[in-house]
Amino acid sequence: VQSKSDLVWVAPPYVGPAGRNFRRADGVEIDVWGIGRRPVSYGEGSYDEISHYPLRDFTDPEELGGYLFPDPGWFDYAALPAIIARAQADGPRAVILGNANIFETSWYMRGLENMMMDLIAEPDFAAELMRRVTAFYLEFMGRCLEAAKGQIDLIFTADDIGQQNGLMISFALWAKSIKPFHQEVNRVAHQHGAKVIYHTDGAVMEALPGLIDMGIDVLEALQFDASGMDPVKMKALYGDRLCFHGGVSVQSTLPYGSPEDVRREVRARIEVLGKGGGYILAPSHAVQAGTPVANVLAFFDAAERPLG
Repeated sequence: VQSKSDLVWVAPPYVGPAGRNFRRADGVEIDVWGIGRRPVSYGEGSYDEISHYPLRDFTDPEELGGYLFPDPGWFDYAALPAIIARAQADGPRAVILGNANIFETSWYMRGLENMMMDLIAEPDFAAELMRRVTAFYLEFMGRCLEAAKGQIDLIFTADDIGQQNGLMISFALWAKSIKPFHQEVNRVAHQHGAKVIYHTDGAVMEALPGLIDMGIDVLEALQFDASGMDPVKMKALYGDRLCFHGGVSVQSTLPYGSPEDVRREVRARIEVLGKGGGYILAPSHAVQAGTPVANVLAFFDAAERPLG
């Protein structure tokens, strides 16, 4: 099977200080935020898991002023037009820039347990941290969009707010504490003519009206194995306001189903979510190591066959 994605990711080159965005001698990757990650094997593959939370021991919002947050000036935005031209050299694709994950970036720095407690017990700390994270993304995205001169189609944003059986925090707390920061980023994207794609895993049906109000255009990755995630209901209620991306299960069908199970699910997703347009066919997340090759081939086969 030869297949080319219709979507392509671009990013400006990093030109910032050597103490960020590099691999240490012990194999730990330090990103632009100072977060450290190391590969942890799960047998057939590995995940890069956080091994260093730089703000874990902070206790006061004023301490954040002494931390080196990334500077939008650490990137070469002038290189973007040429990068996009190379990405389009073998045919037109939708160009995606990412990744604005405000809550996640904050807890990656702070630690999830600390951040969850901050939202309740230290809301000023949580708000100041997310404000600083948002300020970077606003400037970074704005400069990228200006440099690209209308050639960026999608801004990829994210924050996993769902788990298997519901939201990670209450809808009311999310709407009060996190949603306003994303609205700022989405506003900048729309001002430059780009659409906003938003990633969250988990059971998030309850949050969809808020996500739409927040200003997203595309919802990804559609984990229909999670509680209450119903593609028929989702399309009927929100298909006039949202495009959908993903939905073919990497939790059950692709790794454990038969090739025919995969074909059946692909056809069902296209028939339901693609009715009248507004659907980007894709797995519900990255295809995991150990997934049968026959199932991956069945996915592409079903995707390329006309319905009927």
